Amino acid sequence: METNLQDFSLLSLITGASLPVQVVMALLIIASMVSWWYIFLKVFMLRRAENEANEFENTFWTGGDLTKLHESITSGHRSASVQGMASIFEGGFKEYARLRRQGGLESSDVMESSRRAMRAAFNREMDELDAHLPFLATVGSVSPYVGLFGTVWGIMNAFRGLANVAQATLAHVAPGIAEALIATAIGLFAAIPAVIAYNRFASNVDRLAIRYESFMEEFTNILQRKV
Repeated sequence: METNLQDFSLLSLITGASLPVQVVMALLIIASMVSWWYIFLKVFMLRRAENEANEFENTFWTGGDLTKLHESITSGHRSASVQGMASIFEGGFKEYARLRRQGGLESSDVMESSRRAMRAAFNREMDELDAHLPFLATVGSVSPYVGLFGTVWGIMNAFRGLANVAQATLAHVAPGIAEALIATAIGLFAAIPAVIAYNRFASNVDRLAIRYESFMEEFTNILQRKV
């Protein structure tokens, strides 16, 4: 009885599987580990982006001098770590101030250049926020099929093994089928967290994008009045 339990333990089923099924399991386990690493990275990244957006909005809407705010953002060691909404503000106001000092330009040209600078900063921020999301989407959508491939292969081998057996019983095919089904289980284990995380992160990124775009419009109106 103990031997049967040992034979059907998870480790023995994995080590006893055929080589293609083991390769599938290994790929799925690696994909799952990488997915969890990216999930933890995105949790901290998005939390930091939301906190920075809240902090900057609180400072910006106090009605202080925009020049002083720009200097505080770009001064010293902070200039290399400007991110999020502050980066959009820095890009737009820097271009605005440069063109105003230059002079000789129409207000529409000044505003258009500032808007393009903010849009470029916005695109950079969105690229960073969207990083690793395609990988999570790929793991979530592909992993079940990869696991299913391993299962089909394992079941096929299990039934092929019956060709050398005079009398086929469930005991002959049960180990092979159990080994094969583990591939599907691992595929689901990799896919489910990736899908949940992708949907949650995509929603958070969309909310941040709306906040950034709203700030760009409001800041553009402020600069328009200053012009």
